[in-house]
Amino acid sequence: MRYLVLSDIHANLTAFHAVLSDADARRLHPDDLWCLGDVVGYGPDPNECVERLLSLPCYTCLAGNHDWAVLDKLNVETFNDSAMAAILWTRTQLTPDNLRFLDAQPSRKEIDGCLLVHGSPRHDIWEYISDTEIAADNFPLLTQPVCLVGHTHVPMIYVEDARTRAVRAVHPEHDVPLTLKRTNRYIINPGSVGQPRDGDPRAAYGLYDTDTAQWTTYRVPYNVRETQMRMHAAGLPPKLALRLEYGR
Repeated sequence: MRYLVLSDIHANLTAFHAVLSDADARRLHPDDLWCLGDVVGYGPDPNECVERLLSLPCYTCLAGNHDWAVLDKLNVETFNDSAMAAILWTRTQLTPDNLRFLDAQPSRKEIDGCLLVHGSPRHDIWEYISDTEIAADNFPLLTQPVCLVGHTHVPMIYVEDARTRAVRAVHPEHDVPLTLKRTNRYIINPGSVGQPRDGDPRAAYGLYDTDTAQWTTYRVPYNVRETQMRMHAAGLPPKLALRLEYGR
């Protein structure tokens, strides 16, 4: 099976469209799409992103921390000022049907040998796996050989060696398939569709082929200015629009 894996769309419809179009242009032909949470937050198109996801022939979606904050399942005051302002704005925009959709999404899922969470196996929604030490703490909690996470907005692969249990970080090369050793275990982050934070403003996503055990990270440019204009028109914090240019 082939799975298109993406995360952290963050209400950026232009970037979301670019990812879906790029996957079509590459003829990836996934059997399913896995979204690892944070469909909304930060960006100007919350309803449109939910509805584009719903329009797909098949998908699996998780809840993310911004999704939960919009639903008042997390204290919005734990977010920074810009993120909080975007969350409060998003609450005023989402339709009842789209709020119900977000509310219905689980915080974790196990599919085809993979554990899917937004944050980490230890804390589904909120923990950032941002270094090898945190990854090492989470590997004992894996219930499947591969764990797919989002939340950090940075494409990354953490590998636990089957013999030594040592954990190392691998920065994936774009467009280069990486074959996963079936004896090792992996925590993989596809990066962010709508808010990249690795210094590369291009939208990020991945493809996981369970038959060949291959993971591939992809990047695609999109019209950042178009998203920024909608953010300014909506009155969202200028800082959130500016950072899209730099992928930070």
